[in-house]
Amino acid sequence: MSAPIEPDHLVAKLRFRHLRLLREVQARGSLRAASQALNLTQPALSKALTEIENAFGFALFLRTARGLTLTAQGEVVLRGANLLLEELGHLRTEAAAADRYAASVRIGAPPFVAQTYLPGVIARLVQGETPVRVQLREDRVPALILALRRGELDALITTFPLRMLESEADAFQYIKLFEVQFAVVAAAGHPLVRSRRVDWTRLSREKWVMPAEGSMGRKLIEDCFTHAGVPVPLPVIESTSPTTSVQFVAASLGIGIVPDVALLQHSALQAGSVKQIRVMPEPPSSVVALIFREGPFSPRIALLKEALGLE
Repeated sequence: MSAPIEPDHLVAKLRFRHLRLLREVQARGSLRAASQALNLTQPALSKALTEIENAFGFALFLRTARGLTLTAQGEVVLRGANLLLEELGHLRTEAAAADRYAASVRIGAPPFVAQTYLPGVIARLVQGETPVRVQLREDRVPALILALRRGELDALITTFPLRMLESEADAFQYIKLFEVQFAVVAAAGHPLVRSRRVDWTRLSREKWVMPAEGSMGRKLIEDCFTHAGVPVPLPVIESTSPTTSVQFVAASLGIGIVPDVALLQHSALQAGSVKQIRVMPEPPSSVVALIFREGPFSPRIALLKEALGLE
């Protein structure tokens, strides 16, 4: 089963139902459970699985007393199968709306990018010569990267840690867009606003409004305190939205840290109710990039690049 398999051979032998079968077997962990979910007999499912493995030329699952587990090759095939199934579903949705929109672009972004930078990008997308429909998902960066891996999104516009993707570096393309500098902020009347220099030891004694635990923003704050050698304070308020956090800060409920791109466009800052605290050392800057999967030419990515001024 080790002879090279030509792509045409797979096209002739495989069907989309085979991809769904593989996904069910992997999810259920046994032929018995998968056959019940697929409304097939166990022998019929076993035969189909053998045919699929013969088509690829190698085993996709290890058969054990405890059930089925993916081989290394099987993990790669299942990842591709999930991408194809997701793309098929999106293709159906896109085709159904083809009389109104030429394409449907799925973008993922963390809230601060979505609320401050993306409105202009999306305006160029939907107001261009090509009629485009946009689906935007706002979420934390780890969840967005997972959605991109699964094929649920076409591209991300986001900050990201390279270590989250380094194991799959060849599977994605990255294009740097800009850098953001994070700022520590407080209500205008807070005494620290008038200080020329504030260190992280002093900030550790304040009430904090922080991003949700596990988010990129929260990790950035925690790293600042850790590098300063002081304990990370427990926030009095956690919020997933930087703009909402600024409202809490403006209400004197705590100090916070937000991307300066959000501050520059936020009404609370414009009204003078929130001010930046001069912190030393400053929080590190972060790169915002366009991230998308490697692969054949994608008209959706081309449209997004054009809206971003990359083409």
